[in-house]
Amino acid sequence: MGERYGEGDASYRTAGGLDGLRRLVDDFYRFLDELPEAAELRALHPESLEASRDKLTCFLSGWLGGPRLFAEKYGSIAIPSFHARWPIDGHQAEAWLTCMARAIASQDYAPEFADYLLAQLRVPAQRIVQASAARHGC
Repeated sequence: MGERYGEGDASYRTAGGLDGLRRLVDDFYRFLDELPEAAELRALHPESLEASRDKLTCFLSGWLGGPRLFAEKYGSIAIPSFHARWPIDGHQAEAWLTCMARAIASQDYAPEFADYLLAQLRVPAQRIVQASAARHGC
């Protein structure tokens, strides 16, 4: 049996490395711009998504077992505290996950990896909502 997702850099490699992550993130932000259910979440982002794209790509690289680019460029990150300045509720988290699900479906991923990746991304999304509720009383 070969490597499994989540072990070493298997997920990073399966996602296509840095180029694959850039494609995923570009598609994610395209859906964030296009989907009506994401309009409220989009409004929390700056008009230019260039920095957001880079930060998400760098984060996903390290999170999936590849180079820890976020730490190298931006310093350490604790996901809930990074998002603490914005109150994020369950609706916004679901909008984020919907955009990500569409972006994942746009990639040439095996169905098993697509399911795995979306399931893994639900964890930090839920943590952000919980931390936001504790901080902002949402």
